[in-house]
Amino acid sequence: MAKRNVDPITLSVVRGVLETTQREMTLTLEQTARSSVFNLAHDYSTALFNHSPEMILQGQDIPIHLGSLIPAMKSVARFFEGDIHEGDLILHNDPAYGGSHIIDTCMYMPVFYEGELVFWTVCKGHLTDIGGPVPAGYNPNATEIFAEGLRIPPVKLWDRGRPRKDVMNLLLTNMRARRDQEGDFNALIGACQVGARNLVNLMKKYGKDVVQDCIAELLDMAEAHMRKLISEVPDGTYTGTAILEDAGHGYGDFEITATVTVKGDGCHIAISSPPQIPYFINSYEGNSHSGVYLGLMMFAQLPPPYNEGLYRCVTTDMGPKGTLCNAKSPAPHMNCTTTPMETLTDAVRLAFEQAAPHKVSASWGHANGCNIAGWDNRHDEEYVTMVLASIISGAGATAQADGWHAVGPECCFGALTSGDIEMLEHSYPIIIHRYSLMEDSGGAGRNRGGSGTCWEVEPLDTPMTLITFGEGRRIPAMGAAGAKSTLVSSKVGRLEVTRNGERKIITDNVIETIQPGERAANKNPGGGGYGNPFERDVQKVVEDVRNGLVSLEGARLDYGVVIADRDSLTVDHDATARLRAA
Repeated sequence: MAKRNVDPITLSVVRGVLETTQREMTLTLEQTARSSVFNLAHDYSTALFNHSPEMILQGQDIPIHLGSLIPAMKSVARFFEGDIHEGDLILHNDPAYGGSHIIDTCMYMPVFYEGELVFWTVCKGHLTDIGGPVPAGYNPNATEIFAEGLRIPPVKLWDRGRPRKDVMNLLLTNMRARRDQEGDFNALIGACQVGARNLVNLMKKYGKDVVQDCIAELLDMAEAHMRKLISEVPDGTYTGTAILEDAGHGYGDFEITATVTVKGDGCHIAISSPPQIPYFINSYEGNSHSGVYLGLMMFAQLPPPYNEGLYRCVTTDMGPKGTLCNAKSPAPHMNCTTTPMETLTDAVRLAFEQAAPHKVSASWGHANGCNIAGWDNRHDEEYVTMVLASIISGAGATAQADGWHAVGPECCFGALTSGDIEMLEHSYPIIIHRYSLMEDSGGAGRNRGGSGTCWEVEPLDTPMTLITFGEGRRIPAMGAAGAKSTLVSSKVGRLEVTRNGERKIITDNVIETIQPGERAANKNPGGGGYGNPFERDVQKVVEDVRNGLVSLEGARLDYGVVIADRDSLTVDHDATARLRAA
């Protein structure tokens, strides 16, 4: 690492401006976007890159976006090398060029200062539709990527400051709910412009060289944090394996294995996964970087700054092309940012925890969600959206505390928000009958996993198409340090459809039509527990029962606590002692 004469006060100010710039970009997306996916759920991410391009700041946004931005930005810069000009704006979503999945669309704006390319501002957002045969993009029947939606290789939306209306019209013509997509595109453009304006003003105040020296120092600082952490891990090779369950595709369960080799202050992470399949859970290489980096950061728990310097001492191998975690065209992939990414994340985290058992923590609930689409008679137009409120699961417990409720899934790591129920009902012709925590959904342990949620919807006056995606419907979130749940069925995800008074439970990824008067309740898994659940303080179990987090049956089966009276919550201490001793 080079030694620079960087004034610490100036370094602090530049760092603050970069962080403020990133936050202003995310606020721009929230305040100007059209769809609920952006303005309510915040399913977007922002980042700043230097000219190299190296990520100099990642937003505190969606983790499964951020890791893939690194290879994607490099791929886009290579594609237009020699043809990058002031006023350009580039769009891209294709996993063949480092993208995650094609519904996550990314804007790249080169930032020039005194005629020189210095920075890039980057925004990635989950559009509500990307064309293709199934609304919202998730097609469980797709056997190749061409049946999922519109692939956009790097293309200029603006050329030297001139908007390419023909290109934008081509894209929007191929998408449902055009008004929403156009509004979200404009929000992405505006956020990039806000970031560029702030960076130019920063260089005007301090000079390009001073700003670049400060950024180089921040990159080195992040690198030093990661190297110090890895140097404290004993040299050796460690493996972690996580199970990806069959979600109705008929290929059975899969194993994903991460092998971490630590030597000195560096490490190598190798991923082993089965051959790709004609089902929408394949992950291309760029997306898999996100899963690897999230597993690493869950273990590392390092302080900021968060930039590409963190990964200078980390090398990766996603396995041969044509595998589940290193797919090649034409593999279908739309579900990849949740499945298999959360399983890949668990595998990497487990491998590191083999090296440092004192840092073990439980897994978060995996994504198990739904998209909806139909006709809105109020506005005489089609509607389509990904319901992010439908995938909110629980966090895993740690040695110090219970898991947080309703902050998952693991791939988003607390960055998603549900949005107000009233706003969703205002935006779409639906009634939301229930949005609540679920009893017995948190994994049992000395420290309990966070609770998952139930989201129950009914269409108003026209049929509604509902598409499910994800997994975690048979295998609950992994516990840690001896945690084990006896009551399993309430800790996994499922869709419950009520028709004519009869309830149908669905655990596969399907496309369903829900009629007015019918209801669909999507139920999410909780997080894993930590430690032996029979060692949980009895009074904590009683409080969980009082708060509706654990049932009487759950208290007895999962925690060995016998509550004799439901109204007074009186504990039968003799029966509890016998049960726990047994």
